Amino acid sequence: MNTPEIRSPAAFDPERVRGITIDLDDTLWPIWPTIERAERVLAAWLAEHAPAAAALAGSPAALREVRNHIQTTRPDLHHDLSALRRESIRLVLERAGDNPALAEPAFEVFFAERQRVELFDDALPALEWLAARYPVVALSNGNADVHRVGLGRHFRAALSAREFGVGKPDERIFHAGAQAAGAEPQHILHVGDDIHLDGVGGLRAGLQVAWVNRHDHPWPADAPAPHVTVSDLLSLCRLLA
Repeated sequence: MNTPEIRSPAAFDPERVRGITIDLDDTLWPIWPTIERAERVLAAWLAEHAPAAAALAGSPAALREVRNHIQTTRPDLHHDLSALRRESIRLVLERAGDNPALAEPAFEVFFAERQRVELFDDALPALEWLAARYPVVALSNGNADVHRVGLGRHFRAALSAREFGVGKPDERIFHAGAQAAGAEPQHILHVGDDIHLDGVGGLRAGLQVAWVNRHDHPWPADAPAPHVTVSDLLSLCRLLA
């Protein structure tokens, strides 16, 4: 697919916003504490049910090699983090001589813990404010489930790379998010933390973009700037009020 030219966006125009698409991981909650906790829970489960696999999985080098192997041999799964995780567990079980059928219950243990997120302090009040005024659609390359996380009531829809087939920064998932919100792309404000996936991807798709920059990172000098940068989601709500 040809990459369209991205021209420097016009100034942020709140009056043009008819719907919101929003990223999940590292926008509504920090992702790595969640993943690290889920991996600890998975390791404890493997230690009880598949000790040989648990020993193998305890080696960072071995786990890195397994992940690299799956990513190389299963490029069809690159957009599906759940499938990548499940197949990585299955391969560890096979290499350790444990029952590969344990990959399914092992993954479910990991996945259940992955849904236990700790929201940023501003996330819930901001979501409540936004959802009371706009249709809000989740756009994620990850595998969080907004309903299992406990936020489903705030979203008109949730699109993930796994279910949609492509992820951000592909413009198709942004356009699908706009459609789910019931507005044309130029009337959607995309909100997210990732410079390339959310920022450049949203701009390429023709959306207004709000970059959530919680840690005062610099925006790349060679990339078109987002329409607005905020340090938290309540700051964005104030701009939209």
